[in-house]
Order: sequence, then C-alpha cells, then structure tokens
Amino acid sequence: MSKDHKAQSLLDPAILLPAMRDSVLKLNPRQLLRNPVIFVTEAVAAVVTILFLRDLVVGNGQAGFSGQIAAWLWFTVLFATFAEAVAEGRGRAQAESLKKTKSEMTARRLTSNGGEESVAATSLKVDDIVLVAAGELIPGDGEVIEGVASVNESAITGESAPVIRESGGDRSAVTGGTQVLSDELRIRITVAPGSSFVDRMIALIEGAQRQKTPNEIALSILLSGLTLIFLLVCVAIWGLAGYSATILSITVLSALLVTLIPTTIGGLLSAIGIAGMDRLVRFNVIATSGRAVEAAGDVDTLLLDKTGTITFGNRMASDFLAAPGVTQQQLAEAALLASLADETPEGRSIVALATGEFGIAMPEQRFDEIIAFTAETRLSGVDRDGRRLRKGAVDSILRFAGVTDAEAPAEFRRAVDMIARSGGTPLAVADGNRLLGAIHLKDVIKPGIKERFAALRAMGIRTVMVTGDNPVTAAAIASEAGVDDYIAQATPEDKLNYIRREQQGGRLIAMCGDGTNDAPALAQADVGVAMQTGTQAAREAANMVDLDSSPTKLIEIVEIGKQLLMTRGALTTFSIANDVAKYFAIIPALFVATYPALGALNVMGLASPQSAILSAVIFNALIIIALIPLALRGVTYRPSGAASVLRRNLLVYGLGGLILPFIGIKAIDVAVSALHLV
Repeated sequence: MSKDHKAQSLLDPAILLPAMRDSVLKLNPRQLLRNPVIFVTEAVAAVVTILFLRDLVVGNGQAGFSGQIAAWLWFTVLFATFAEAVAEGRGRAQAESLKKTKSEMTARRLTSNGGEESVAATSLKVDDIVLVAAGELIPGDGEVIEGVASVNESAITGESAPVIRESGGDRSAVTGGTQVLSDELRIRITVAPGSSFVDRMIALIEGAQRQKTPNEIALSILLSGLTLIFLLVCVAIWGLAGYSATILSITVLSALLVTLIPTTIGGLLSAIGIAGMDRLVRFNVIATSGRAVEAAGDVDTLLLDKTGTITFGNRMASDFLAAPGVTQQQLAEAALLASLADETPEGRSIVALATGEFGIAMPEQRFDEIIAFTAETRLSGVDRDGRRLRKGAVDSILRFAGVTDAEAPAEFRRAVDMIARSGGTPLAVADGNRLLGAIHLKDVIKPGIKERFAALRAMGIRTVMVTGDNPVTAAAIASEAGVDDYIAQATPEDKLNYIRREQQGGRLIAMCGDGTNDAPALAQADVGVAMQTGTQAAREAANMVDLDSSPTKLIEIVEIGKQLLMTRGALTTFSIANDVAKYFAIIPALFVATYPALGALNVMGLASPQSAILSAVIFNALIIIALIPLALRGVTYRPSGAASVLRRNLLVYGLGGLILPFIGIKAIDVAVSALHLV
C-alpha cells in the first residue's frame, strides 16, 4: 500500500457503526482516567444527572434546564470518545487490509524419504534440514551441512559485501533472514524460530528504557494546570456573596467548569495520536504506540544503517578501468560477456553498466562454454571464438591468468589500489592470460538522499550513518551522502552507547535497523524502526515495523511525527483561545443581574444567564465533532522553524479560537431562545 492510498471516509458505515458502539464502551471511568480533562467532564455529567433526577422528583421547575445540561455534557464525553473510536477504527481497517496482503515466509524442508515439502518457516524445528537456492531467504538460524554459496548478510552485520558460507569450519553458521546470492545450501536448523536471541543481545535489550517525550510531559502539565485553575475559578465564583442561588446553582457551576476547561484538546488528544499511527499505516508502517509517532516529530538525531538505507544495499559496478593497450569500450564488452552467467546483483550491475552507459549490445551468437559464477571459484565467464573471457575477484583472475601480483601491469595494480582505498571492491577482467583491466564496485548512493539529509539538517535534525564497513569505506560513503557524522565498524555496544550518550544530553534519538545486532539500539532509541524482513529480535525491540522493509521511510516517519505535533499544537492553541473567549462571553451574562456594570461587557447580548450557559455547553460539545476531521487528517506539514509555526498557530488557530465561540454561542443562543428551551 503506497502513501497515495486513500484513507476510508469518515462517513463509511464500516467505521462509523463500530465507532458509535466503541464510544459508549469507552465511557468506562477506568479508561477515561488516562484523559484527566474528559474524566472530569464525565464526573461533572454524572453529578448534573443526579441533580436532574432530584429536580424531577422535587418538581422545582429546574428539571428541564438541568436535564438539557446533563444531556449535552454526556454528548461532550461521547463526542470525545467517538473521536478516539473513529481514529482507532480507521487505523484498524488499514492494518487489517495490509495483513491480508502479507504472506508468511516458507521453507523447503527435506523429508525422511528424500523428498521435499514446502512449510511455514515458523513451523521449523531444531534438526530440520532445508534447501535454500540462489535468491531465496534462509528461513532460520542454522548450520550449512552441504554446499558453498555467497550470502548477503547485511541484515545481520550491516556489511554490504557478500560473504562465503560453506559446510565445515567456522564459516558454516547462517542466520535467518539473510539471502543466498549464488549456488544452493543444505542447512540444518539449529535454533527454533522465535527463540534465536543471542544472550548478550538479550541482556542489552532488557537494560534499555524509553524516555517520555518533552511534549507529552508539557501538555499533561498544561491540561491538568488549566483544569485546576478553572476549578478554583468556579469555586471562587460560587463564593461571591449576594448572588442568586437560583441562577448560580451547582448545575450552572458544573456546566461552567466544563465549558472553561480545555475539553476541546482533551477530547481530541487521543484521536490526534491514533490518527498519526493511521497515517503511518498508509505508509505500510505499523507503530505500537502513539507515543512513538509523537517522539518521531521531536527527534534531534537520526541513526541510519548505511546498507539499504543510504545505499541500494548491493555493491554495483560504477566504472571500468582499462589496462594499458585496452580501450574502455573493449573492457566493457569483455566484462559484459564474462558477467552473463553471473546472477548475483554485482554481476547484473556490470551488465547494466555496459549496456546502459557504454551502449554495448547484448550478444546474439552462441558460446562454446559458459562458466557460471560460484562462491567457490569467485569468477564467471565465457569461451567464444578462441577467447577465454573471465571476470571475478582479483586473486581468482590472477590465478586464472597465471599472473602473480608482482607480474601484473603497474597501471592495473594502481587501479586496484585506488578502488580499495576509496572503499570500493575491485574486480578483474582477463582474456586468457592477458589482464584487460579492473571493475569498480561501490555502494551506490540512492538518488536524492543527499538533498533529503540537507532538508533534515535545515529542520535541526542531525544525521549519523552507522555501518559495519571499515573506516575508509564509511568515510567515502558518508562524504558522498552528506550525513553529519558516521560510526564505522559499529558493534551493538557502540550503537547503544552512542544513543545513551545523546539521550543523557537531553536529545531524542531515532534508529532504523533490521538485524540482531541492531536490537539493543532499537530498544534504547526513542523511535526504533525495524524492517519486516529483519530478525525477530529487531522487530520485538522496535516500536515501529516497516512492512515494506524500506529504511528510507524513516524520513517520512519524522515528517508524520512533526505533523502530529503541529496538529496537536494547533488544536491546543485553538482550545485555549476558545476557553478564553467562552470565559469573556459567558461571565458577563451570568453576573449582569448582580453587577449591572458588567452589562457593558455583555457585547453578545445573550438572552439570559440560563440561555448563556446552555448555549456554551452545546457549543462546547459540537466543536469537538466539528474538529474531528482536522484531528484525523492533520495540519498540513511544511518544514519551518518553531517561530514560524508559532506565528501561524496564533494567527490561524489562536485568532480563530477567539472569534468562533462568540459567533457560535450567539447563534445557538438565538436558536435556544426561539425554541423556548429555557
């Protein structure tokens, strides 16, 4: 599912009907305790309901008024829980849709009679034997008992260069989730799936703790403080001597309290967080908590794996360096022919470079012999018209050509050294015993990644590349990609210690990884994004999982987090301005009978004190419903500084929050008076 996937409409019955049911279930006080503002509103609604029943029994003529107040207070609570239920329903629908498109990894398990069967990787047991061919993922941790193959272990080690895995010796261990690039392996499963955690990793992960975000702490203090302040205001108003107990009854004071406390942002707070998670779902990212999404918008430092994140993940051919007496075109043609039988990503990249940039046509005639690439020989090639063309590792090609390193042309040796010093991988090409030149394999930076890092830097976010590569390779890639810093030959302890040092300085850290060695860092980071194709350890340690296994989404995740913060900031500004406006709109109408001088402030000319308070309660409930679409959709994200965001919030949502209550309450007051509701 792409980011262009359209979210379900708010009017979709599949969302609305369950949300209506869930909004009633969420009235449970134990659930509302998580939201102090709405919990207070529910408590007040319960008190006013009791007063309504008393008025009904006593028959004092106030039952109609108190009944309406009680009903609208309950609507206020229901609308708040409805907003949360709608947000949950949208996210749940998106997640279920995604789950249906995912299939479980399968394995080719050998049977006791020598055949093979396809089974789910999760059903494998210790000592099961599986076959894994080129292009397939290894289904579980195990040991090679037969075969030699080139394996891409970047998901585990962070090192982009493939490694050789073979039976016997200390190169026989393989890890689930890694990919066989050539040949075929017969593997015995040694660890049951789901329990293959390294003890050292477990100890590190168990010691990791997540931080509370500064925004979360600040907003909780703000909402609680405002609620307490307005509670004291209402108590003080009740204590004003000489005021009519009929007008200023407990019912009126209770309603006044609800209209003045920040019920708007309190009612929409959960919906905003869940909606952020829903937007991630539409990017095929599952977040385990809204807190993680919020933290993403506040991160100071991004740690990104090099392999697959900044680079394409496989080393690709970038240049042909011809030996003396050989043109670059001749070398490109020979490299193309010698790579036709190489099905590894590196081999295919050589063919693509030769046919694309150098315009070499694919050959049509037959070959005398085709030599396929194997991990054992580390070369491939063809024999045609008396020519024996070979391409492969430098030592393998020198051995094939019968040339020692000292006998190789000086220009060839310099080209190989230059490639190695730049952090690339040199391959050699030979025609019989003649060296034709070298091929430069390098980690290719993804297009546009440097510009994206520059945009993050402009937002005040520092980027750090983490790689298992050597310092030379790491420095070259970091410079080309434009990251702010890098960590080479990074161990799990290095990553974890770096994150802890940054967090001790008050910074929020995001980490993206897919390997077991990334698990401790993912657990410690404030935002940990694991790849769906990564190890179980990584997925369990993270608080987000990318179902597409596309680590560059970390940048979009940050943008969605910032959009969540901007949305919450905008609605918080609106809610506070709203409360201030309601205060100055209602208080003069309530007190004008006792203090006639306040009539000058009653600019709205509300019909009566009872009409004023009822109109305010109705407006207070309806504004939550009106703002649900904005809470779910989010404020449009634009990269900008804090001062610009604050200015926009004050002009749009602050000013709007001040003006709208005067218009809305007056309109409702006119309707209430016309219908003789009070």
